[in-house]
Amino acid sequence: MSAAAAYLRDRGGSPVEVPAQGPLCVEPRSEQASPVRLSLVVPTYNEAKNLAELVGRLTALLDGTIGLAYELIVVDDDSPDKTWELARDLTATHPRLRVIRRVGERGLSSAVIRGWQAARGQVLAVIDADLQHPPEVTLALWRDMEGGADLAVASRHTEGGGVSDWGVVRRALSRGAQLLGLLLLPSVVGRVSDPMSGYFMVRRSAIESVPMRPLGYKILIEVLGRGRIRWIAESPYVFRERVEGDSKVTWQLYVEYLRHLVRLRISRLPLERFVRFGLVGLSGVAVDMTVLYLLSDPHTLGWGLTRSKLLAAETAIVNNFIWNDAWTFGDLSKNQASAAARLRRFAKFQAVCFGGLVLNTIFLNVQFNWLGINRYLANAIAILVVTAWNFWLNLKLSWRVTAPNPKL
Repeated sequence: MSAAAAYLRDRGGSPVEVPAQGPLCVEPRSEQASPVRLSLVVPTYNEAKNLAELVGRLTALLDGTIGLAYELIVVDDDSPDKTWELARDLTATHPRLRVIRRVGERGLSSAVIRGWQAARGQVLAVIDADLQHPPEVTLALWRDMEGGADLAVASRHTEGGGVSDWGVVRRALSRGAQLLGLLLLPSVVGRVSDPMSGYFMVRRSAIESVPMRPLGYKILIEVLGRGRIRWIAESPYVFRERVEGDSKVTWQLYVEYLRHLVRLRISRLPLERFVRFGLVGLSGVAVDMTVLYLLSDPHTLGWGLTRSKLLAAETAIVNNFIWNDAWTFGDLSKNQASAAARLRRFAKFQAVCFGGLVLNTIFLNVQFNWLGINRYLANAIAILVVTAWNFWLNLKLSWRVTAPNPKL
């Protein structure tokens, strides 16, 4: 095995972290001593027809800009066309090239992370191997990083960028995926014009020691969602059509993209606070059920269902506010403990819950009057449906004014 090549056997599945330095690739001792400013990872699978040209062009560009202070890291998923073998042979004429052949692990995002784990540079980067990413844009991204950016993204959707000869369907799928990302993760996806880009640079300090769970092929969303990213720069590029090799975009990749968005969305929820909110909500369920029984049951007052539900829900709202203000969001509300501040919080809480109450009442009547579901079971289902509504908006509105670093 060449000294410039390393072989990995890793099934993946667990969170991975980018360390301060990457120990995975075996290098000659003399090369380990040389400083590395940029580590550019090239994930590959059956890219033997494109790799030599890409490495040659990148080397010519970076030699004249960074000198010897860079490395190219090919991470190959044990390609049937032996891309890894070609890459190993290229190390003879390109001494800044390193090679990882992964066995038993596959996927673009995880390949990038594995490459970054092996990297020694203070700036980490990724570029596709199929020449659809113009290598010349690497220099623009590097200038952005030298200017102080934490993240420099090559964008198809900023002025000067484009997608060459894409058809209507392909454009619609790309934009639809971006729109879906904006709906699920607006504070993440909305930070860049091209969150689907696979061509970017990131400062190591922004992602080192951050647990990452790469999935699918959109690693940029993982970096944006978990990294410590402050200043973002964008450079335009025109996405080129593949000349050699076959496209790897399939419907399974879109499914993985959706799974990735959902997983990131869940990971950004303040779970401890949500559990407290849920426990308080359970106490509100008990209050709601008790009052509903006392007011609407034919064996008690026998009032109409809608009027009884409104009064029962309002009683539960008061109960929930008291407990949430003291316990769920107690660390936030204690900083504004005046009666006026508490009254403002209650007004916001009441407004949010009123919207939930309207939904709750509609769901209850549909289930009871139209579907014939037992009134108490129907009430429990309606409460569950609107719990997410109440938690989300209360977190964003009712206690936000006292939150110094909100997670959502």
